[in-house]
Amino acid sequence: MNKKEIIENILTRGVAQIVDKEVLRKKLEKNPKKVIIKYGVDPTRPDLHLGHAVCLRKLRQFQQLGCKVIFLVGDLTAQIGDPSGKSKVRPETQQEAINKNMKTYLEQVGRLLIINDKEVFSWITNSDWFLSPTDVQANEPGDLVINGVVIKDVPPTDFIAKAVIWRNTRMQKERISNTSFVNFLATLRHITHSQLIERDMFKKRIKNEEALFMHEMIYPVIQGLDSQHIANIYGSCDLELGGTDQHFNMLMGRDVMVIQKTAPQAVLSVPIIEGLDGKEKMSKSLDNYIGVTESPNEMFGKIMSIPDNLMLKYFELLTDEDLKEVQKLIKSDPRNAKVHLAKHIVTWLHSAKDADMAEQDFITKFVKKETPDEMPEFEVGKKEIGILDLIVDITKFAPSKSEARRLVEQGGVSFGGEILKDPNALIQIKDGKVLKVGKRKFAKIRRKK
Repeated sequence: MNKKEIIENILTRGVAQIVDKEVLRKKLEKNPKKVIIKYGVDPTRPDLHLGHAVCLRKLRQFQQLGCKVIFLVGDLTAQIGDPSGKSKVRPETQQEAINKNMKTYLEQVGRLLIINDKEVFSWITNSDWFLSPTDVQANEPGDLVINGVVIKDVPPTDFIAKAVIWRNTRMQKERISNTSFVNFLATLRHITHSQLIERDMFKKRIKNEEALFMHEMIYPVIQGLDSQHIANIYGSCDLELGGTDQHFNMLMGRDVMVIQKTAPQAVLSVPIIEGLDGKEKMSKSLDNYIGVTESPNEMFGKIMSIPDNLMLKYFELLTDEDLKEVQKLIKSDPRNAKVHLAKHIVTWLHSAKDADMAEQDFITKFVKKETPDEMPEFEVGKKEIGILDLIVDITKFAPSKSEARRLVEQGGVSFGGEILKDPNALIQIKDGKVLKVGKRKFAKIRRKK
C-alpha cells in the first residue's frame, strides 16, 4: 500500500466513529511527525487485556506513520473516578495503588507500543497540571537550597518550600502548564448543564432516580482540560483516541479547546470488544478477559473458547488479515479460522515459536484429550482437604469459592480422573493425582512431607 492507502486503512478499519476525519487526514498526509495523539488511562486496574489492546494497536499504527503518542496517565483523575459505562459511582483509588498500577501499565504497554523512541512516544501524569504547590505536603522541616543559598530548618508548611517540592516533582519542567481554580471556573462558565447530562449513563441515572454527583458531572470537563494542557506542553493535540465509551468525554475535549482558543482535536473511537462470554464488555471484574501478559498456552486456549460469532470482530480489531478471506475461512472451516486467529494473536504478543507450541499444547489437552506432560505441582499439609479449598486456596484455579462451587456443580472439576459433583466433597491427598479445573487448568497434588 502507498502512504494514502495506509492512512485510509488506519482511519477506517476498526473505527467506530471519527470526528474531523478530513482535517486529520490532511495533517497525516502533509507531515505525520508533527501530529500529536493523546491516549489517556486511569490506572485503577493494573492489568491490560485485549480490550485495551484494540486502542493500543491503533496507536501503534499511527506511530509507524511517525506520529507521536502522548500516553497520559490520569493519576489525579483516578482519585475521582469516571463513571464511563457504569451505573454506579466508581470507587476512588488511593495514590499508593495508583503509583503501583501506573508502573505496571507502562511495563505492559511496552509490549504493544514503541516506547523507547522519544520521537513517537512520551508519557505524562495529569497531576502535573491539576496539583498546585499548596497541595504538596512536606513531611518534616528541612534545609532548602535556592540558587545555591541554603535556608536552614524550613517548616513543612512554608509556601516556598512547597513550591520547590512541587517544581522538582513535575514531569514537565521546560513548559509548565497549570489549571488554577479561576481558570477552571472560567472554563465551566462556557459549558451548560444540559451539555453534561447528554451522557447516556447520566440520563439513565436520572431516569432511575439514582444519585448523580457533581464530581462525576465535571469529569468530562477535567478530561477536556487534559487535552488543552497536552496542546500547551507539546505544541498541539491533534487527535484523542479511545473506546466508544469515551466518545462523549473526548468530544468535550474539543469544546474545552475551542473555549481556550486552541485548534480542537480530532476524535477517533474504536469499538468495545466483548469478552469470552460473547456478551459483556471484556473486563477483569467479569473474568471474561484475555490478559496481554498471560502465558501463550493460556492465551491460545482462551481464544479458542470465544464464540464463533466474535471471530470476525477479533480479526478486524486485532489483526491485519484480509477480512474477505477471513470471512471465507470462517464460513468453510470455523475451527481452523479460530486456530489461525489464536496463533496470530499469540505470535503478536509473544512469538511465532510460542504460538506453535501453544497450538500443540491445545491439541494434546483438548483434541486428543490427554493430560499434559508438564503442569504445576502443589503440596497439601493435610490427609484430606475440601475441594473448594483445594481449588481456591491451594492452586488458585478460581478467584472465589462461589466460582469454584459453580465449576464443581457443572461437572468442570475432576481429581484423579474422577469427575466431582459435590462442592462439599473432601479430597484424600495421594501423591501425583491430577486436579483438573475447567478445560485448561491442570495440577499435580502431593502430600507435604
